[in-house]
Amino acid sequence: MSLGQNPLRIAIAGLGAIGLPVARRLDAGIPGLELRAVAVRDVAKAERHLASFTHPVSIVTLPELAQQADVVVECLPAAVFPQVAFPAVQAGRVFVPLSVGALLAYPELPEMAIRHGARIIVPSGAILGLDAVRAAAEGEIRSVKITTRKPPASLAGAPYLVQHGITIENLQAPLKVFEGSAREGAQGFPANVNVAAALSLAGIGPDRTRLEIWADPHLTRNTHHIEVEADSARFSMTMEGLPSPENPRTGRLVAQSVIATLRGLVSPIRIGT
Repeated sequence: MSLGQNPLRIAIAGLGAIGLPVARRLDAGIPGLELRAVAVRDVAKAERHLASFTHPVSIVTLPELAQQADVVVECLPAAVFPQVAFPAVQAGRVFVPLSVGALLAYPELPEMAIRHGARIIVPSGAILGLDAVRAAAEGEIRSVKITTRKPPASLAGAPYLVQHGITIENLQAPLKVFEGSAREGAQGFPANVNVAAALSLAGIGPDRTRLEIWADPHLTRNTHHIEVEADSARFSMTMEGLPSPENPRTGRLVAQSVIATLRGLVSPIRIGT
């Protein structure tokens, strides 16, 4: 996005573990960026948070959000993803989704973005090395595997566990609870494997990207290990992120990744692919 005299107007869907820290950082001031609006489920709670902000912020409905800003950041449960995604893309906005797994369920969005002049920008979130994977994808990537290990509390309530009757309470040893494609994992663990979805989009797609998920009672950090075999390089990466105290299903680094992504929209220099 080109730089201009007017700051980019930012709107955020959701003021939870990710959206609220992002909103606070924007309110504190980032040159070239301005928080204009939020959409939330609990208006009274949002009003209490926003009362301490320096600058006024409008509270609007999800369908209205895209009309308030140049950039729409989605920080909501995957179930309401389309209520934010489609209006933002149809309005030609820059759309920054955090429910990356939900993005896989709507393959028409990229084509829609082309038609309406929108852009979809996925932050790195709680994963590293996406630049290397994207570069490798310019050649041939033979295989990509990601192994995710999380404290059991981070996986509690996942639809896949419920459907298959998998119990992770009171575990005494690590338990592999899923093995399959990134697409299957995104469907079964919509709040847990956005990192795998982002990795698949950067590389060889959600059907060829392999995913393992482990519930590990010995861990206090969400851990992701990635292995990539390509014609240009063989590399592996491990990330250990602290869970958010507000929501153990997401990492603390995710909000910072969103802020870095937004800053990159107006920065005169860009580092990385």
